[in-house]
Amino acid sequence: MKQNQNTKVDRQDGKLAMAHFYVAFTALAIGGLAGLLQVLVRSGKFQLPAGIGYYQILTVHGVVLGLVLTTFFIMGFQLAAVSKTAGTLTKKQRTMGWIGFWLMTAGTMMAAVMILLNEASVLYTFYAPLQAHAIYYIGLTFVVVGSWFDGAAIIMKYAEWRRNNPRQPSPLLTFMSLVNTIMWIVATIGVAATVLIQLLPWSLGLVETVNVGVSRTLFWYFGHPLVYFWLLPAYMGWYVVIPRVIGAKIFSDSLARMSFILFLLFSIPVGFHHQLMEPGIDAAWKFLQVILTFLVVIPSLMTAFSLFATFEGFGRSKGATGLFGWLKKLPWGDARFTVPFIGMVAFIPAGAGGIVNASHQMNQVVHNTIWVTGHFHLTVATAVVLTFFGISYWLVPHLTGRVLTKAMNRLAITQGVLWAIGMTFMSGAMHAAGLLGAPRRSSFSEYGGAAQAAEWIPYQVAQAIGGSILFLAIILMLYIFVNLAFMAPKGSEEFPVGETAENAEKTPLVFENWKLWLGITAALILFAYTIPFIDLIQNAPPGSKGYKLW
Repeated sequence: MKQNQNTKVDRQDGKLAMAHFYVAFTALAIGGLAGLLQVLVRSGKFQLPAGIGYYQILTVHGVVLGLVLTTFFIMGFQLAAVSKTAGTLTKKQRTMGWIGFWLMTAGTMMAAVMILLNEASVLYTFYAPLQAHAIYYIGLTFVVVGSWFDGAAIIMKYAEWRRNNPRQPSPLLTFMSLVNTIMWIVATIGVAATVLIQLLPWSLGLVETVNVGVSRTLFWYFGHPLVYFWLLPAYMGWYVVIPRVIGAKIFSDSLARMSFILFLLFSIPVGFHHQLMEPGIDAAWKFLQVILTFLVVIPSLMTAFSLFATFEGFGRSKGATGLFGWLKKLPWGDARFTVPFIGMVAFIPAGAGGIVNASHQMNQVVHNTIWVTGHFHLTVATAVVLTFFGISYWLVPHLTGRVLTKAMNRLAITQGVLWAIGMTFMSGAMHAAGLLGAPRRSSFSEYGGAAQAAEWIPYQVAQAIGGSILFLAIILMLYIFVNLAFMAPKGSEEFPVGETAENAEKTPLVFENWKLWLGITAALILFAYTIPFIDLIQNAPPGSKGYKLW
């Protein structure tokens, strides 16, 4: 199926997308520096200067990279993808996007200022009873609401395309952007509720206590689909862009759409698997959500099958023989393919670690250890981020009217390899130290010379080595971004959008039936959360008064 699409993203739509990218890569610089300082402190060989607190930089690292970098990049990419495949944004749609961008930017600055003033050292999860300044919570609210405006622009463009093309399946990239946007909007209702109804009034002194069980449950109602909000844009690149880059066809349009629908259905009602060790939630409901969590393995395996079927089919078409001969035929000299491919490979152990985290018995071994941090660094900080970098190599010059030169392409491959080496050291050491009981979120300084802490020292040094290599890779990435945005030669870089294989099954229109999919999503959420929420509210212990973590 070949979709009608623009040959180039409209110049004004490109400016909107690039505005998002400027903030995203600024966040990469700030968050990357905070991450380097963290691993150096944990090595025991470095002390933070100027009275800067460890948990202060830990909050900067988590919030700026986990929320700011990802949200701005994803929204910029999806707006560009929709403009490319469904048509130029209308003035009203573009205005919605700009409102979203400025709200998100203002909220980011508000939250950042509070963190830098040490008034919001509440970590990435901002759990009560840790308490931040009210401006921090207001800033987070602005970021969420701003993202809804960006999402509204995507939804409006999709609806316009459907009106103009009845009884036709929507362009695949537009469909994927829509699914991810819907998932994000539904998920962020949870974090908006806990911030606006609980944490902000509490921070302002309007109430003395909060229901900690409810606030954590609302956070993880949001926090787990947040992982898939990060992941699905990477899947967009893997499913649709990579086949075009290597000169192949999309294995199956229908399979790609089905996997995205399954992520929508099964990503939200599973937050309890992050709360398996917490009281106040009946074990039966935890078990139910663990089952729903494991169902997400299905679209992940579908994706792996589709991608490697595409790669193998391409290799065979080039004369490859033997079980793995097709690997030699892939374009390893093209950074647009190689760097995201490294991310794909990293997602294999990352997925295995996720199965451990979601398993009740095995989770008890690694819960709140640095194993979990290592897992996040394999998923979002490798599989997702390297794919985002791979997208940037062609999307940034496409939007700025420049080209990816051979020199930048070589440097990009170097950057990707450095990232893989650094993450192997750092994430590998985190996983190993976690199995030895090393705590998550800790500088380890409180353990002094304890014998157990001594076991962790080699792994802490390995983390520092890996983190230093990663910081070097970040510097390279920032240089590449600046070059492609401002200094590369003028020209025309392709926005690669793959076409579906001729022998693929026709895409059924049931995927466009949003009454059906949203209805099932709502039913699953109500089924998984209604009774546990009633229990948490009716049987709540006395509220917890807040304190700050300095």
